[in-house]
Amino acid sequence: LAAAEASWAMGDAAAYREALAPLIAEAGEAGGGPETEHGTAGGARARERGGAGGAGGSGAVGEVGAGLDAETGRAAHPGVSTEGQARAVHSGESGAVGEADAGRGRAVGGAARPGASSAEGQARVAPEGAGAVGVEAVGREGVLGMYLRGMDAVLSGDARGFEEGRRALFRVLDAAGDTDEAELLLSAGAAALVVGDLTAACRLGSRALAAARARGQVTVVPRALKQLAYGELRAGRHARARAHAEDGSRAARSAGRRNDLAHHQAILALVASLDQDARTVAEHAAAAEGTAARHGLVQTSTLAQWALGRADLARGRPQEAAARLHPLIAPGRGRGHFAIRMLVVPCFVEASVLAGRADGARAAVEEFAVWAGFGHDPQAPAQLLRCRALLAAEAHPAEAADLYTEALARHATADGDFERARTALLHGKGLRRARQPAKARDTLRDALIAFERCGAGAWAAQAAAELRATGEASASQLPDRLDGLTPQQLRIARLVAEGATNREVARHLSVSPRTVDHHLRNVFATLGVRSRVELSRAVARADGSTADA
Repeated sequence: LAAAEASWAMGDAAAYREALAPLIAEAGEAGGGPETEHGTAGGARARERGGAGGAGGSGAVGEVGAGLDAETGRAAHPGVSTEGQARAVHSGESGAVGEADAGRGRAVGGAARPGASSAEGQARVAPEGAGAVGVEAVGREGVLGMYLRGMDAVLSGDARGFEEGRRALFRVLDAAGDTDEAELLLSAGAAALVVGDLTAACRLGSRALAAARARGQVTVVPRALKQLAYGELRAGRHARARAHAEDGSRAARSAGRRNDLAHHQAILALVASLDQDARTVAEHAAAAEGTAARHGLVQTSTLAQWALGRADLARGRPQEAAARLHPLIAPGRGRGHFAIRMLVVPCFVEASVLAGRADGARAAVEEFAVWAGFGHDPQAPAQLLRCRALLAAEAHPAEAADLYTEALARHATADGDFERARTALLHGKGLRRARQPAKARDTLRDALIAFERCGAGAWAAQAAAELRATGEASASQLPDRLDGLTPQQLRIARLVAEGATNREVARHLSVSPRTVDHHLRNVFATLGVRSRVELSRAVARADGSTADA
């Protein structure tokens, strides 16, 4: 640990990885218990360097403390060398340990893992014939050893090693199926995030949270909530992410976990970037950045800056957004955290194109294309098509329209209203500018409803403005009440608003489809709406006004 710390402080990535190699080899063979030298000495150094909030620039060794008790420095569970090094290799503050330069297929900051060729490393990660195993079969240290080696291989930069690492991490998910130990569940949840199984990540985060609370592990609770909030955020479930981050902020304050608190504040800033309250975004981001700057939390800082850039983009300030996001994805020192960097690219590309700087985004798109092929993020293939459509829009509008259509089809195979709505909004803008208002209206309505459904107020305002430009009625022009409708018209309006077809409404009310059509035309005229989508919004708006009264 001391050698790794010194190497990291000197910026020698190859020596840093060499210092980690024996600890990675040790994982799964014998993990020290709470009273071992690894546990106590490692904990003391971690607390000094920021595990629970202390200052220091060595994020890799400092973050080892996240696996230790904040008060005693002892292991939160047996085998702290394994858990601590797992967090050092994988955590946001570890830096680019063997980080993959996706555009070049090589490891940034050094050669392959010292002491082992690429093939040797792959053989250690995923032995032939290895199948699903449980904790009972391989032991908790064996599971954590699989996790360490899987993460090491995934970050190796070698394509074959990456696939072997993914297989090892999937085995970690299998092994965690029969455990109720919070630490193992957190490692499995982290593995799920890396392999792109967001459903499993959220499920494992929930189980880790339940286990930590049942055992009174107050320092583990904010970590479990952090992983759960991040998983929900990645899955596009922003309301859940906000709830977990707010809960996590309270738990982190209570437990004195200032670094975890900062991470929760960064997630809250990202969620707030969907709303119209720019001041809330800035407040959360500033709180997160204050701790991140003092403690060298690169992951937290990247999330906070991404939130500010996304808020700029939502409010029609692409120049500011591009300037803020560029340092997060640019190569070289001072860039964003390696585990988040590629997630930021779609926002950067959109901001750059809208700001008239498309050429500066092309290299980022090509790197993103390689990264998307790794399967880290279910939304990435659709986002890649959206980025390519943005770059093609000016010179090849027909090609851009085809790319947007394909992107929307890809979005349909993954969760997340927000990203699909962003693609629909950009596609609708392109159609309107191509003087295809009817097609634009259909696409923009879909975007507006999806933004409203996921609480993205600032983005919904953009979609509403684009709809108005096509001649569509805005929400502010819709009626607040349905008093002008007859009882029969009201019943039909509510059924149609729920998605029923005219024939389905006719069967439900025991009338003819022609009668339904006649009443529906009168409903449209009375309420001043032009489509079934607008009718649905009008009914929801009127019901909301009634409930408020």
